[in-house]
Amino acid sequence: MEELLDKTLEEFRMMSEEPESGLDVDDSALLQLRKSCRLLKAIDALKKDNGYYTLIIEASFAAIERNIQFYLLDRRYIKSGDFVDHEAIYEGGKSVGFYGVDFKEKLLELWKNNRSRTYYREGIGTAKSADLISEMAEEIHEHVLQLAGESHECICE
Repeated sequence: MEELLDKTLEEFRMMSEEPESGLDVDDSALLQLRKSCRLLKAIDALKKDNGYYTLIIEASFAAIERNIQFYLLDRRYIKSGDFVDHEAIYEGGKSVGFYGVDFKEKLLELWKNNRSRTYYREGIGTAKSADLISEMAEEIHEHVLQLAGESHECICE
């Protein structure tokens, strides 16, 4: 195990292999947008193989946050390298007018009360909850693309 850990640490330091296609961009905002695209494609793949509800839920929340983070970076509300936690991402979305106070509160409640519970197995994801949160992730993605005018940078297809 220790040898594999050392190899893994070294690979992350060196990044010796070619980078993932579509993510090798210099713009940090664009990188977040494209990460959300990859997450959404992975969610679609997982949906075809029933039963991965916890993973779909986790990836959906990650996609939602990557989209909001893209918009915050794109609007220069945050800078590349700024540390932003989950709650700051959701608060930032409200601050730049991506959504209103009520939406932010509901989204934050959804994250606090359900993502963590499902992730830590205090609650169990269902097919319906996985479908709904992944649909929310897709809606937010479409909304951010429309607001930012960056649909040409989307690599979801």
